[in-house]
Amino acid sequence: MSHPHPDLGQPPRLPDNALRVVALGGLGEIGRNMTVFEHRGRLLVVDCGVLFPEEHQPGVDVILPDFGWIRDRLDKIDAIVLTHGHEDHIGGVPYLLKERADIPVVGSRLTLAFLTAKLKEHRIKPVTVEVKEGDRRKLGPFECDFLAVNHSIPDGLAVAIRTKAGVVLHTGDFKMDQFPLDRRLTDLRGFAKLGEEGVDLFMTDSTNADVPGFTTAEKDLGPAIDTVFRTAPGRIIVSSFASHVHRIQQVLDAAKAGGRKVAFVGRSMVRNMGIAGDLGYLKIPKGLIVDLKELEKLPDRKVTLICTGSQGEPMAALSRMANRDHMIRIGEGDTVLMASSLIPGNENAIYAVINGLIRWGANVIHKGNAKVHVSGHASAGELVYCYNLVKPRNVMPIHGEFRHLKANAELATSTGVPVDRVIIAEDGVVVDLDRGRARIVGKVEAGYVYVDAMTVGGVTEASLKDRRALAEEGVVTVVLLVDANTGRLAEPPDFLARGFVHDDTTFKEVIPVIEETLAKAASEGIGEANALEELVGRSVGNWTYRHWRRRPVVIPVVIDA
Repeated sequence: MSHPHPDLGQPPRLPDNALRVVALGGLGEIGRNMTVFEHRGRLLVVDCGVLFPEEHQPGVDVILPDFGWIRDRLDKIDAIVLTHGHEDHIGGVPYLLKERADIPVVGSRLTLAFLTAKLKEHRIKPVTVEVKEGDRRKLGPFECDFLAVNHSIPDGLAVAIRTKAGVVLHTGDFKMDQFPLDRRLTDLRGFAKLGEEGVDLFMTDSTNADVPGFTTAEKDLGPAIDTVFRTAPGRIIVSSFASHVHRIQQVLDAAKAGGRKVAFVGRSMVRNMGIAGDLGYLKIPKGLIVDLKELEKLPDRKVTLICTGSQGEPMAALSRMANRDHMIRIGEGDTVLMASSLIPGNENAIYAVINGLIRWGANVIHKGNAKVHVSGHASAGELVYCYNLVKPRNVMPIHGEFRHLKANAELATSTGVPVDRVIIAEDGVVVDLDRGRARIVGKVEAGYVYVDAMTVGGVTEASLKDRRALAEEGVVTVVLLVDANTGRLAEPPDFLARGFVHDDTTFKEVIPVIEETLAKAASEGIGEANALEELVGRSVGNWTYRHWRRRPVVIPVVIDA
């Protein structure tokens, strides 16, 4: 099993008939999915998504893949192929199109509709190529076949990429629900047919590779959702991802059966469900959807609200409700149905929200206490099934943190794929498929690119470190009036502190330290304001750490008297 090596260098020149595969995101994390295929001097991009920031990345809106490796070859990109319409697969497209607007974007009908609506906000009109399962498209030297896969959003596609180097099958995000609500099955016959022909590199979704068995069918949630709608005494507030059309269909059907009216809350929810309804992916019973204003006039037992937060993230809306910072005021008799996944790593934040909602009197139904959510990804049983069906020559797990990639790699070897043909790569690792073998040959830069308000890439790890220090340690500003002739203090310094616990006497003891620093500087002939600020900043920082065990951000300001 080849693991990535930290000492990998720049990749060598690509042999003429070989295919290069580089994931610029999505390996080692859940999000930012983007894979670049290179063949005969041309590039094909599959997916281009964003990653949502965590608590240690304050002020960051989203995180993009680093386009640095392909930036000087944007004219060589034949297309961006999108597997499905989730943010972690399409969210980065506007930023790539800002660098070259006419790259053709290939995807299914719903995926392109969600993307086009998103691009409107960025004032970009894309060149789109609509495909459906069963289609074949020639994109430069890449011949792509599209296969149906089911996932937690309709219209998902796997893509088989044929080149002179062989056949790559990229599953996108998928599961093998045998009773999907839209009757659109993952095309296992298509997978098997490709297997007969010979799949040289199989790139498979690893998200649930460490979960044994098979992922529960969506239809098995029906009874639990129906029970909520039958038994809830008052309003029902459903939180879901703004793209989970099937889950929302189940809620609409249950609401209709329970004689309730429904309103969508949250910009992305209203937008996406409008699109899904217009295109026929969401069957909305007549008269069921009403405006929020109308809903307020109805008795509570007739009311259903379906909401999501910013970026289509369900938790954002719920946490605002829990903090009483949302137009929906939670109260006694309300039922909150969390029909979405608990994102790994955020459990504490999620339980805090659940506690908050319960404190206001709500009954909270979530996947921890009822069968109201299933994953959109194949579990170990389904992945093994696919390996046995496809019988790939080489395997490269994609989409997951390192533990998921490793678990998926072990599933591949357990079905008989030779250990040296299973590649565990991380973001930026370069894999070449040449003469039937996949090998790691180098590494390119694939760091995080932070989007902060209107700036892309302006925020660095260093500035995030400052933000964390400001958040955790506070800030102390020291204003010094220094006599230009003697280099000594003309009057006692002023201290302004924020987020650093202090009183009037706190900084008395640091004044001698500052005087000593200035005297030493004067004796060495240092009188420049900038140089003095640096010296004072350092000595005050050391003092606060020694005395207070805190490292606030120290901002010294030297003024000549």
